[in-house]
Amino acid sequence: MSLEPMIPIHLARVVLREGHPQQWIQLAEVGGPRSFSIVIGLNEASEIRRVLHGEELPRPLTHSLIRNVIEGLEARLVAVEIVELRENTFHAELVLEDNQGREVRVDARPSDAVAVGLRAGCPLRVAESILEEVRSDTGGPPPTGGQGHPGPPDSPGPPTPPGPAPPGPGGSPGGSGPTPPPF
Repeated sequence: MSLEPMIPIHLARVVLREGHPQQWIQLAEVGGPRSFSIVIGLNEASEIRRVLHGEELPRPLTHSLIRNVIEGLEARLVAVEIVELRENTFHAELVLEDNQGREVRVDARPSDAVAVGLRAGCPLRVAESILEEVRSDTGGPPPTGGQGHPGPPDSPGPPTPPGPAPPGPGGSPGGSGPTPPPF
């Protein structure tokens, strides 16, 4: 377990893009200006949407099954923590407490961890150093850890705030690169 401070975050936005395999979630610092986006799959985005709309299916899908297994083993999900950023990939852990009060950490993809955490109603947290490196806010002091998270090589990059498009070739609006999803 790291001694690094963990910053409480919440789900700020979900972007579902029909016909695209990659979806987006934006996670934001609780009570602060910093936020960042993660590219997720359609299954995880669909589960997050179901949680936000209070939908329960007649039979459990994967994320509900994981929550049910945790509860069936008389454990509880204490938190979801995004603990590492390595090679443009976020790494998370499910922080569990067993029935004897012992902490157990389980490696997970952040998309799955957030979906399970939201279904279980537990806190979400991110390591301070990761938040500083990937933050996409425009207020406050500049990030201390570099240029931010560029996203996977095949993604359109992190979302940008809405506004007029920069001039493209020939001075016309709109650049020649891909457009990130609107927020």
